[in-house]
Amino acid sequence: MVTRPALPLLPVTDKLGPLAAALEAGNRAVLSAPPGAGKTTLVPLHLLKQAWRGDGRIIMLEPRRLAARAAASRMASLLGETVGETVGYRMRLDNRISGRTRIEVVTEGVFVRMILDDPELRGAAAVIFDEFHERSLDADLGLALALDAQSVLRPDLRLVVMSATLDVDRIASLLCEPPVIISDGRSYPVEIRHRDRPGDERVEDAVAATVLKTLAEETGSILAFLPGQAEIRRVAERLEGKIATDVMIAPLYGLLSQAEQDAAIRPARAGTRKVVLSTSIAETSITIDGVRVVIDSGLQRLPVYEPSTGITRLETARVSRASADQRAGRAGRTEPGIAIRLWHAGQTAALPAFTPPEILSSDLSGLALDMAHWGVADPGQLLLLDMPPEAALKEARQLLVGLGALDESIQLTAKGRRMRNFGLPPRLAAMVLGASEHGQGRAAAELAVLLTEQGLGGSDLDLDERLRQFRRDRGDRARNARNLAQRLAAGFADHTDDATDVPTSSAGALLIHAFPDRIARQRGGRGRFVMANGRGAEIGASERLAGAELLVIADLTGKAAQARVLAAAEITRSDIELFTPHAIQTADESGFDPASRQVRARRVTRLGAIVFDEQPLAKPKGDEAARALADGVRMVGLAALPFSKAAEQLRQRLGFLYRSLGEAWPDTSDEGLLARLDAWFVPFQSGVTRFPEVTAGSLHDGLMALVPGGSQRELDRLVPTHFTAPTGQSHPIRYDGEEPVLQIRVQELFGLKSHPTIGGGKLPLLLELTSPAHRPIQTTRDLPGFWAGSWKDVRAEMRGRYPKHPWPEEPASAQPTARAKPRGT
Repeated sequence: MVTRPALPLLPVTDKLGPLAAALEAGNRAVLSAPPGAGKTTLVPLHLLKQAWRGDGRIIMLEPRRLAARAAASRMASLLGETVGETVGYRMRLDNRISGRTRIEVVTEGVFVRMILDDPELRGAAAVIFDEFHERSLDADLGLALALDAQSVLRPDLRLVVMSATLDVDRIASLLCEPPVIISDGRSYPVEIRHRDRPGDERVEDAVAATVLKTLAEETGSILAFLPGQAEIRRVAERLEGKIATDVMIAPLYGLLSQAEQDAAIRPARAGTRKVVLSTSIAETSITIDGVRVVIDSGLQRLPVYEPSTGITRLETARVSRASADQRAGRAGRTEPGIAIRLWHAGQTAALPAFTPPEILSSDLSGLALDMAHWGVADPGQLLLLDMPPEAALKEARQLLVGLGALDESIQLTAKGRRMRNFGLPPRLAAMVLGASEHGQGRAAAELAVLLTEQGLGGSDLDLDERLRQFRRDRGDRARNARNLAQRLAAGFADHTDDATDVPTSSAGALLIHAFPDRIARQRGGRGRFVMANGRGAEIGASERLAGAELLVIADLTGKAAQARVLAAAEITRSDIELFTPHAIQTADESGFDPASRQVRARRVTRLGAIVFDEQPLAKPKGDEAARALADGVRMVGLAALPFSKAAEQLRQRLGFLYRSLGEAWPDTSDEGLLARLDAWFVPFQSGVTRFPEVTAGSLHDGLMALVPGGSQRELDRLVPTHFTAPTGQSHPIRYDGEEPVLQIRVQELFGLKSHPTIGGGKLPLLLELTSPAHRPIQTTRDLPGFWAGSWKDVRAEMRGRYPKHPWPEEPASAQPTARAKPRGT
């Protein structure tokens, strides 16, 4: 029997026994252990000794490759072994597993593929979900699938969910209230300091200044958290030449090679210090020996997916309180430390409790494909901590139907099963399948791996250039990626895929299979494009591809109206005709042209919103032209129509009746009229083909057609157009508000003892009484009350201002007039 070295004593050590006992008695447990507790290394090693494990493997999920490698390396060293013996890891492009391996540290995406391929997880005794608080889409789905498999197929499978900052109540509820073990926190105290960053100070300036000050005042290495690679580069530039030669600057982010990442987390050499500039990648699961100061910018970069555009953009956002705690905890892993937060202490309480889970803001096409493979149509059938947004899931399924992966009933097709086997995003899996039919499977697989592995082939916007660089790269990562592409393409009989053919394959021609909706044509100048889906996209004018006539866009970011292209490749029209022969269609179209504001007819050859060729045809006539013009009204709005004053008043009268008496009368609001253009507009515009030909009379006649049959006389009785004053003069009544309004000079109502009304005497008019100069002096709904009441005050003020006009003491008995007093009176 092999004698293993004793495990180190860490805060979680006292909880290993209760955790093992919980898994002996049941099959689920939750462990909450703050940073530095030792859960990532000690829990799997302790469970290795449990009798219930037998000879089964322990699978532990990590959110990132860096964390997976670091965890496996640390556990192997505690056993006095190398990685790949008792402890190994499995991730995309890298695999250190042997027949002796009993603890497999895997990335979350790898685990999802493992369980989808083998729902029983044969040979596995336990699955540990480490750092579950990060809530990646793969972690959420992986746990849901594991719970489903455990309930139906593997009741003996043990599941452990653990994290440093876990929402314990929610996860325990999801797991049907298993034992919850809570461990003590970090081994060493961390002093929290704050440095409020003014709003006009750039984050890289604040971090660089704090690093320099800290190097002068504190000992030990520094870990600084920044939102992204660009900020890391700018901080490094600001520190260059300002720090001592015994201080090394070490960037740490996802695009770096494994060797560069390992160098960043390796302890500084004796007599030297290190400044690690990192994204959120260093928040969890890794220890950087020698770090005793953390500088936290308080920012992170999160992907936000917009289902309506299919665009994922990166937004800079405040970190959550959980992330801030995780970051601070990095300072106390090996000795007492300091965490400097670049915000006011009072702002911490306003931070969100947790980072939003990916399932709420991600492209869900991969999730939808995996659910279909699992045989689940409704996500509610899975134990997910958060349900995916309905709109995003619907959009994802529509994409999969378009790619042929799902049928109209959302069932997995034969093509969908083949696509899922690739372990690629659905669009790229469809590209590999489609390209293989043209003997280009190997080339498409290389492009797919290039697009899913950030940093391969450089950062050029032109994917043809990146593909060339990738094929020339002799580094380990590039070689492993090319080997993966070869394995992906191995199942195809691509007889034309040989060493001569593959390098000449056009990236754009391959991408047509994945992004037919993102085929783009230059429009409106260099660098400005319109895609087949109707969205616009832009490329910097200095880029070579900015001058291309046609592109396929593989990646873009930004708002829908200002999408910026991140990766694309040039194509030709013949490429489109070869690989998507039915996409380009020619048809006769007639309709409203918003540019000329008239009805046009043309023969158009188009790909979605992209017009390749067009030929004018004779304009439509009669009802067809009128209906097309109505479409134009819907596009540009009713304001484009020449409504006369009489027609506008009729709209207001009918609208007032609709608001007052209900649907017996027509709704003449903008929304109401636009909804009924076929009833009041189209029948009166026969032969009209452009807006200037629409007459005000035809609009008035159309509105009258909306009056219920036989009700025109009732219309005039209920809402007359004018009020006849005692002087005999006629004044218009306004119906544009909640009540009818009559504006009139007060002298014209002299002698009137009752308040003016409409609607058969039932509805009083709101009187806006004016002076002889038509300036307002009083508003009233009770004219007799006005004569008896406030008229005295109005008379006293007005008679001095307008002495040529009558201001009698008894207006109800006076003679009405529209004129000034005769001369000499």
